[in-house]
Amino acid sequence: MLTDEAATYASWFSTLSDPTRVRLLHHVASAPGAVTVGELTTALGVSQSTCSHHVRKLAEVGFIRVQREGTATLVTVNPACCTGLPHAADAVMGALTRGTVAPVSGVTVRPMTASDWPEVRRIYGEGIATGNATFETEVPSRRTLESKWLPDHRWIAVVDGEVAGWASATPVSARECYAGVAETSIYVSDSHQGRGVGKTLLHHQVSAADADGLWTLQAVIFPENRASIALHHRAGFRTVGMRERIAQHHGEWRDTVLLERRRP
Repeated sequence: MLTDEAATYASWFSTLSDPTRVRLLHHVASAPGAVTVGELTTALGVSQSTCSHHVRKLAEVGFIRVQREGTATLVTVNPACCTGLPHAADAVMGALTRGTVAPVSGVTVRPMTASDWPEVRRIYGEGIATGNATFETEVPSRRTLESKWLPDHRWIAVVDGEVAGWASATPVSARECYAGVAETSIYVSDSHQGRGVGKTLLHHQVSAADADGLWTLQAVIFPENRASIALHHRAGFRTVGMRERIAQHHGEWRDTVLLERRRP
């Protein structure tokens, strides 16, 4: 992590170390509109001078915005912090890595063909078995996968003549306004882990999406899969946020991390 980024993130977390500031920020973020310092003073049960002090500290690091309107001081939340915080948390926890994803020597990528489906479903099954790749508990049928994946965004990675992994993109909605938004999936066979297959697939997937006019790629990853989150960050994805207890997996509620990459 670069020194200036470390200093910025440290100032964010340091500012939130005071519980009164956390309560104040929560109150402002939950309000339907701007909140006055007087209203915050009453809601928090503190003096106006104390409230003003905390407002000033939160504004200094960019969590909130402050403006004067007549004699009143209006406070609103800075929406950028809602996405900045999870990104900062990833950086501090070591999930962000400098650099880019690039093709790895010895790994080639080609379009998926009909003859690949047995290997695609086999590798999908290996991912399911890890417990941290998908909410699926059984391998979907070929018909199910063919019906949802974009035909021009299905890729196969090959190593030494063997299918080593695959990637796909699924439209997030049938609505025309979301035509350029797709959710990505990447699976690597157990026998080819650690050989750059995922990096090569993701590089090809992102390049093809950019060339085809897809303006947003999103990925949904279990937080336990830190390696996948780090790989996606290297490819230009950013953490949008955590979706807590979003669905059950084998009878247990699981969280997911939502990441997205916008076309340059």
